[in-house]
Amino acid sequence: MKLLTKLPLLALLAVLSFSCSTDSIDEKADAIELSLKTPQTKTIEVEILELINNHRLSIGLSPLGDMKVVKSVAYSHTDYMVDMDQISHDNFYTRSTYLKQNAGAKRVSENVAYGYTSAETVVKAWLRSEGHKENIEGDFTNFDVSAEKNEEGKWYYTNIFIKK
Repeated sequence: MKLLTKLPLLALLAVLSFSCSTDSIDEKADAIELSLKTPQTKTIEVEILELINNHRLSIGLSPLGDMKVVKSVAYSHTDYMVDMDQISHDNFYTRSTYLKQNAGAKRVSENVAYGYTSAETVVKAWLRSEGHKENIEGDFTNFDVSAEKNEEGKWYYTNIFIKK
């Protein structure tokens, strides 16, 4: 019986540990400005991109190209989540609009995650989630990812997909 009382808590924790967002979500534009910079690419980020492209290739899809501007926008959100110490899609509309205006994107989606300690674990978690998997396997042309640690050493991730 104790397991049944803990199940809702475990389900909530699972939902909060990773999330995805697409243009289909109706979100108001938040009054923020993107503070764009492109940090040096980390090994874990390269591994995530490779794992996603390897998955796409394994099911007959084209690999996605990385883009510096997408990386910068992803980093701005990951940095925001680290500062807020919570996972979110806050300001997704702003990121999507920016990429449409500055990267030629027609469509934008993102996956976010928190706490996973390796590229393999975060990509496997995204692939086990229907919405995240749809983004990974979606009709996109480019993507990039940002992975940053907070002060306690826990990872936050933002993976943005665009279709040009």
